[in-house]
Amino acid sequence: MITLYHCRAARSFRPLWMLEEMGLPYDLKMLPFPPRVFAKEYLALNPLGTIPLMIDGETKMTESSGICHYFGEKYGPTPLIVGVDEPAYGAFLNWMYFSDATLTFPQTLVLRYTQLEPQERRNPQVASDYAKWFLGRLRAVEAATAKAETLAADRFTAADIAVGFALRLAENIGLAKDFGPSVAAYWQRLQRRDSYQRAVAAEELASEQQKVGVARES
Repeated sequence: MITLYHCRAARSFRPLWMLEEMGLPYDLKMLPFPPRVFAKEYLALNPLGTIPLMIDGETKMTESSGICHYFGEKYGPTPLIVGVDEPAYGAFLNWMYFSDATLTFPQTLVLRYTQLEPQERRNPQVASDYAKWFLGRLRAVEAATAKAETLAADRFTAADIAVGFALRLAENIGLAKDFGPSVAAYWQRLQRRDSYQRAVAAEELASEQQKVGVARES
Protein backbone atom coordinates (compact mmCIF):
# COMPACT_ATOMS: atom_id res chain seq x y z
CA MET A 1 0.00 0.00 0.00
CA ILE A 2 1.32 3.43 -0.98
CA THR A 3 1.36 5.89 1.92
CA LEU A 4 1.21 9.61 1.21
CA TYR A 5 1.82 12.22 3.92
CA HIS A 6 -0.07 15.37 3.02
CA CYS A 7 -1.03 18.80 4.30
CA ARG A 8 -4.25 20.20 2.96
CA ALA A 9 -3.59 22.57 0.02
CA ALA A 10 0.15 21.76 -0.03
CA ARG A 11 2.18 20.56 -3.00
CA SER A 12 1.58 16.97 -1.90
CA PHE A 13 -1.71 17.47 -3.74
CA ARG A 14 0.21 16.65 -6.93
CA PRO A 15 0.82 12.97 -6.04
CA LEU A 16 -2.65 12.73 -4.48
CA TRP A 17 -4.18 13.84 -7.78
CA MET A 18 -1.93 11.41 -9.67
CA LEU A 19 -3.04 8.54 -7.44
CA GLU A 20 -6.67 9.35 -8.14
CA GLU A 21 -6.03 9.71 -11.87
CA MET A 22 -4.40 6.28 -11.99
CA GLY A 23 -6.89 4.65 -9.62
CA LEU A 24 -4.15 3.35 -7.31
CA PRO A 25 -4.93 2.36 -3.71
CA TYR A 26 -3.27 4.51 -1.07
CA ASP A 27 -3.29 5.52 2.58
CA LEU A 28 -3.51 9.29 3.06
CA LYS A 29 -1.91 10.62 6.25
CA MET A 30 -2.86 14.21 7.02
CA LEU A 31 -0.51 16.47 8.97
CA PRO A 32 -0.88 19.96 10.48
CA PHE A 33 1.12 22.68 8.77
CA PRO A 34 4.02 23.01 9.14
CA PRO A 35 4.61 19.45 10.32
CA ARG A 36 8.18 20.21 11.36
CA VAL A 37 6.64 22.46 14.05
CA PHE A 38 3.31 20.81 14.85
CA ALA A 39 4.07 17.12 14.22
CA LYS A 40 7.59 16.64 15.54
CA GLU A 41 7.27 12.86 15.34
CA TYR A 42 7.13 13.24 11.54
CA LEU A 43 10.81 14.26 11.55
CA ALA A 44 11.71 10.63 12.24
CA LEU A 45 10.27 9.76 8.84
CA ASN A 46 11.36 12.88 6.96
CA PRO A 47 14.14 14.82 8.70
CA LEU A 48 13.43 17.85 6.48
CA GLY A 49 9.92 18.05 7.90
CA THR A 50 8.59 18.91 4.44
CA ILE A 51 5.53 17.71 2.57
CA PRO A 52 5.04 15.44 0.70
CA LEU A 53 6.52 12.19 1.85
CA MET A 54 5.60 9.11 -0.16
CA ILE A 55 6.44 5.63 1.06
CA ASP A 56 6.07 2.63 -1.23
CA GLY A 57 7.76 -0.41 0.26
CA GLU A 58 11.43 0.49 0.58
CA THR A 59 11.03 3.61 -1.56
CA LYS A 60 10.75 7.03 0.08
CA MET A 61 10.37 10.23 -1.94
CA THR A 62 9.82 13.87 -1.02
CA GLU A 63 9.62 15.70 -4.38
CA SER A 64 6.03 16.07 -5.54
CA SER A 65 6.59 16.10 -9.31
CA GLY A 66 9.10 13.26 -9.04
CA ILE A 67 6.57 11.17 -7.12
CA CYS A 68 4.04 11.67 -9.93
CA HIS A 69 6.64 10.50 -12.44
CA TYR A 70 7.46 7.51 -10.24
CA PHE A 71 3.83 6.42 -10.02
CA GLY A 72 3.43 6.59 -13.78
CA GLU A 73 6.59 4.65 -14.53
CA LYS A 74 6.24 2.02 -11.80
CA TYR A 75 2.51 1.38 -12.04
CA GLY A 76 2.01 2.07 -15.75
CA PRO A 77 1.96 1.90 -18.60
CA THR A 78 -0.27 4.94 -18.53
CA PRO A 79 -0.98 7.76 -21.00
CA LEU A 80 -0.15 10.12 -18.14
CA ILE A 81 3.54 9.57 -18.90
CA VAL A 82 5.12 10.64 -22.18
CA GLY A 83 7.58 7.98 -23.28
CA VAL A 84 11.17 8.55 -24.35
CA ASP A 85 10.26 7.46 -27.88
CA GLU A 86 7.56 10.12 -28.25
CA PRO A 87 8.36 13.50 -29.85
CA ALA A 88 6.96 15.36 -26.84
CA TYR A 89 9.18 13.57 -24.31
CA GLY A 90 11.46 16.58 -23.80
CA ALA A 91 8.56 18.99 -23.48
CA PHE A 92 6.91 16.68 -20.94
CA LEU A 93 10.01 16.55 -18.75
CA ASN A 94 10.50 20.28 -19.05
CA TRP A 95 6.98 20.99 -17.80
CA MET A 96 7.41 18.50 -14.94
CA TYR A 97 10.51 20.33 -13.66
CA PHE A 98 9.16 23.79 -14.57
CA SER A 99 6.08 23.19 -12.42
CA ASP A 100 7.95 23.32 -9.13
CA ALA A 101 11.30 24.98 -9.78
CA THR A 102 9.88 27.86 -11.81
CA LEU A 103 6.19 28.18 -10.90
CA THR A 104 5.76 27.01 -7.30
CA PHE A 105 8.99 28.46 -5.89
CA PRO A 106 8.10 32.17 -6.21
CA GLN A 107 4.61 31.51 -4.86
CA THR A 108 6.05 30.09 -1.64
CA LEU A 109 7.72 33.45 -1.03
CA VAL A 110 4.47 35.31 -1.71
CA LEU A 111 2.75 33.04 0.80
CA ARG A 112 5.51 33.36 3.35
CA TYR A 113 5.67 37.14 3.32
CA THR A 114 1.91 37.71 3.23
CA GLN A 115 0.56 34.99 5.55
CA LEU A 116 3.10 32.76 7.27
CA GLU A 117 5.54 35.20 8.85
CA PRO A 118 4.61 37.05 12.04
CA GLN A 119 2.99 40.38 11.26
CA GLU A 120 6.16 42.36 11.99
CA ARG A 121 8.18 40.26 9.54
CA ARG A 122 5.77 40.37 6.62
CA ASN A 123 7.08 42.17 3.57
CA PRO A 124 4.65 43.42 0.90
CA GLN A 125 7.51 44.41 -1.41
CA VAL A 126 9.02 40.92 -1.45
CA ALA A 127 5.56 39.41 -1.96
CA SER A 128 4.80 41.78 -4.84
CA ASP A 129 8.16 41.14 -6.51
CA TYR A 130 7.76 37.37 -6.41
CA ALA A 131 4.12 37.54 -7.52
CA LYS A 132 5.34 39.39 -10.61
CA TRP A 133 8.04 36.75 -11.07
CA PHE A 134 5.46 33.98 -10.97
CA LEU A 135 3.11 35.76 -13.37
CA GLY A 136 5.99 36.47 -15.74
CA ARG A 137 6.96 32.78 -15.83
CA LEU A 138 3.29 31.85 -16.25
CA ARG A 139 3.46 33.39 -19.73
CA ALA A 140 4.92 30.09 -20.91
CA VAL A 141 1.76 28.28 -19.81
CA GLU A 142 -0.40 30.98 -21.39
CA ALA A 143 1.38 30.51 -24.72
CA ALA A 144 1.16 26.72 -24.58
CA THR A 145 -2.51 26.58 -23.63
CA ALA A 146 -3.44 29.11 -26.29
CA LYS A 147 -2.47 26.44 -28.84
CA ALA A 148 -3.65 23.23 -27.16
CA GLU A 149 -5.91 22.03 -24.37
CA THR A 150 -3.05 20.27 -22.56
CA LEU A 151 0.68 20.86 -22.17
CA ALA A 152 2.30 17.85 -23.87
CA ALA A 153 1.64 15.13 -26.41
CA ASP A 154 -1.92 16.31 -27.21
CA ARG A 155 -3.32 14.56 -24.13
CA PHE A 156 -3.71 15.01 -20.39
CA THR A 157 -0.48 13.93 -18.65
CA ALA A 158 1.31 14.18 -15.33
CA ALA A 159 2.66 17.51 -16.57
CA ASP A 160 -0.85 18.93 -16.38
CA ILE A 161 -1.17 17.62 -12.82
CA ALA A 162 2.17 19.16 -11.84
CA VAL A 163 1.44 22.55 -13.38
CA GLY A 164 -2.20 22.35 -12.32
CA PHE A 165 -1.20 22.34 -8.66
CA ALA A 166 0.74 25.56 -9.21
CA LEU A 167 -2.46 27.10 -10.54
CA ARG A 168 -4.39 25.82 -7.52
CA LEU A 169 -1.84 27.39 -5.21
CA ALA A 170 -2.05 30.65 -7.17
CA GLU A 171 -5.80 30.70 -6.65
CA ASN A 172 -5.38 30.01 -2.92
CA ILE A 173 -3.03 32.97 -2.47
CA GLY A 174 -4.97 35.45 -4.61
CA LEU A 175 -3.00 35.40 -7.86
CA ALA A 176 -5.59 33.74 -10.10
CA LYS A 177 -7.22 37.09 -10.83
CA ASP A 178 -4.16 37.88 -12.95
CA PHE A 179 -4.27 34.72 -15.08
CA GLY A 180 -4.34 35.27 -18.81
CA PRO A 181 -7.42 34.03 -20.68
CA SER A 182 -5.82 30.78 -21.87
CA VAL A 183 -4.48 29.87 -18.43
CA ALA A 184 -7.82 30.72 -16.84
CA ALA A 185 -9.66 28.45 -19.28
CA TYR A 186 -7.06 25.70 -18.82
CA TRP A 187 -7.42 25.89 -15.04
CA GLN A 188 -11.20 25.57 -15.34
CA ARG A 189 -10.78 22.48 -17.52
CA LEU A 190 -8.43 20.87 -15.01
CA GLN A 191 -10.87 21.43 -12.14
CA ARG A 192 -13.62 19.68 -14.07
CA ARG A 193 -11.68 16.42 -14.23
CA ASP A 194 -13.19 13.68 -12.10
CA SER A 195 -9.75 12.80 -10.72
CA TYR A 196 -9.18 16.36 -9.53
CA GLN A 197 -12.55 16.43 -7.79
CA ARG A 198 -11.90 13.05 -6.19
CA ALA A 199 -8.54 14.26 -4.88
CA VAL A 200 -10.13 17.37 -3.35
CA ALA A 201 -12.83 15.21 -1.77
CA ALA A 202 -10.26 12.75 -0.42
CA GLU A 203 -8.25 15.60 1.09
CA GLU A 204 -11.31 17.07 2.77
CA LEU A 205 -12.57 13.72 4.08
CA ALA A 206 -9.17 12.73 5.47
CA SER A 207 -8.78 16.15 7.12
CA GLU A 208 -12.15 15.76 8.79
CA GLN A 209 -11.62 12.15 9.87
CA GLN A 210 -8.11 12.78 11.17
CA LYS A 211 -9.08 16.13 12.68
CA VAL A 212 -6.37 18.08 10.91
CA GLY A 213 -7.05 21.66 9.82
CA VAL A 214 -6.23 23.68 6.74
CA ALA A 215 -2.56 23.82 5.78
CA ARG A 216 -0.35 26.10 3.77
CA GLU A 217 2.26 25.31 1.17
CA SER A 218 5.35 23.53 2.51
